[in-house]
Amino acid sequence: MAEQRKPDPSTSPRAIIGAELRHARERKGLSQEALGELLFVSGSYIGQMEAGTRRIRPEIASQLDEVLGTDGFFARNCKAANKSKYPDHFAEAAEAEAVAAAIKEFEPLLIPGLLQTPAYAREVFRAYQPTATTEVIDDLVAARLARGRLLDDPTRPLLWVVLGEAVLHQRVGGAAVMAEALGYVAGLARRHRVIVQVLPFRAGAHASLDGPVKLMTFEDAPPLAYLQGHGSGRLEDDPASVARHMLTYDLVGAAALSPRESLALIESVVEDYAHEDQHS
Repeated sequence: MAEQRKPDPSTSPRAIIGAELRHARERKGLSQEALGELLFVSGSYIGQMEAGTRRIRPEIASQLDEVLGTDGFFARNCKAANKSKYPDHFAEAAEAEAVAAAIKEFEPLLIPGLLQTPAYAREVFRAYQPTATTEVIDDLVAARLARGRLLDDPTRPLLWVVLGEAVLHQRVGGAAVMAEALGYVAGLARRHRVIVQVLPFRAGAHASLDGPVKLMTFEDAPPLAYLQGHGSGRLEDDPASVARHMLTYDLVGAAALSPRESLALIESVVEDYAHEDQHS
């Protein structure tokens, strides 16, 4: 595997630790693949830790210190660097998302988190945690909106989402919330900030019937796939597995409406929700 360019250590504590990992590995004369073999992980995984797109887990940190002779450096420093405002099962994905060059996502039931409005996100979190305090829900919504600020940059990351048609009709929060939420998605698409497609019900069986998939590519690290379930999720870096998920996404996109047709459908549904809200 090609070596990644040296990351910018000023970006985050994780980037600084990643740069130290690269330095320690090179000092030992090990390639990413060779170090990965000693730790029973892939060379890609080593590259992602060095690039700061994946956290160094405590058990890996201890092994790195032993193999690289770094006198406990990684064990001491990785715990603080791994603190996150996101749930454990999603923290790595959110952190990778923040430095991705491109994100492609298929969501069959919900508007993706990066595209959610405050009211829509609040309804989703309240449904997941019906007995949580208002403060807990407020914190979850704030974290989700912080993720969405990635789109404040006019060009990066490239974001391409395919929505299952059920997303348009799953009434999260009622007509007013849905009109605002889908209107926000349509606005981003109309301004060419995101690419949006809708996979219609009439497409029938498709390549991702078993759930959502998120793909992330990077300038200085191998691509990742993130697969999410209820309260769980995992990042995959195995090249064959990631390639399979990329093919799945491509097949879903091929079965979906074109971006132009998708935008027309979304805006039509927004009009229906807005009309309903006005007469409710």
